[in-house]
Amino acid sequence: MSTKLKWGVIGSGGIAGRRTIPEGITKARNAELSAVFDINQQVNAEVAKEYSAEAAAGINELLDANIDAIYIATPAHVHAEQVRACAEASKHVLCEKPLGMTVAEAENMIDLCRQKKIKLGCAFMMRFVAQHQSALQLIKKGRLGRPVYARAQLSCWYPPIEGAWRQDPVTGGGGSLIDMGGHCIDLLEMFFRKIARVSCFINNSIHNYKSEDSATAMLFFENGALATVDTFFCIPDNSSKNVLELYGSKGSILAEGTIGQGPAGRMKAFLEQHGRDYDAQQARSAAEGLTIEPEPVNTYQAEIEEFSRAVLDDREPAISGELGLRSQKILTACYESARLGKVVVIG
Repeated sequence: MSTKLKWGVIGSGGIAGRRTIPEGITKARNAELSAVFDINQQVNAEVAKEYSAEAAAGINELLDANIDAIYIATPAHVHAEQVRACAEASKHVLCEKPLGMTVAEAENMIDLCRQKKIKLGCAFMMRFVAQHQSALQLIKKGRLGRPVYARAQLSCWYPPIEGAWRQDPVTGGGGSLIDMGGHCIDLLEMFFRKIARVSCFINNSIHNYKSEDSATAMLFFENGALATVDTFFCIPDNSSKNVLELYGSKGSILAEGTIGQGPAGRMKAFLEQHGRDYDAQQARSAAEGLTIEPEPVNTYQAEIEEFSRAVLDDREPAISGELGLRSQKILTACYESARLGKVVVIG
């Protein structure tokens, strides 16, 4: 294998055409785009022409092309069968989340890829945000103290659209919770480690499609920390600031706009150097806090480069199929909680 991984794409429209191909595969220093496929042949031809790639007429033709790895960016309900096809063709796979529609599907994908000795990754690209990584290092160094509470928010305005697969649980697995809340939950596990149990509400507050347009989840972590995730398809884009809040016994890390597809966002840390006695006045300092602004990275480029390195170096991807399975288990518990109206333990 050369120093560059040859990539194919299943689902060249949507997020692949908007972000992952132009910002990720074509910009990655250890990757190159070789072939693309989409059920919309016109869109696929346009993408292929723009990036000098082969336009495959079907998935089998794509799998027969001279490629090493495949990025799957299709509706959630076809992820399992497409991952299986890639594994049978001995192609490494980076699959968009959710990895599968059920825990069993995700487990089967992982088992097959392991049997076929191919790498399987799940596209939680928000882990690569430079500010998120800086915050993680502060937490690992103990600067935040013992984790206490976190909040992650990701919302947008997503009105009814005919044929939109995210608006029907049969094709998307759910609505705002699985689509956007999955990113939030994954980030919070990165910061505060494993979630033990969940309590969740979902609703259709504004839109009347079959998937939920509103979701809130409360998370209880194994280390005793608490968190909330709020994610909506019915709040105007500019009204939701995509907040991330991390609190510990030694301070807080607060951000706006770091959760999302773009690199924009602001983050500050308010950290105590030493322990403090009880202050009956509960005085608040006017200090501005520590601005966290590392050199920004493009999350799509970082995602493709990391997975490509994992294949080239023959190691497990940093964001593996196991993380996709973990996400599916937590989301399944959240939907069960919403359905039953009770706290659900993560299996």
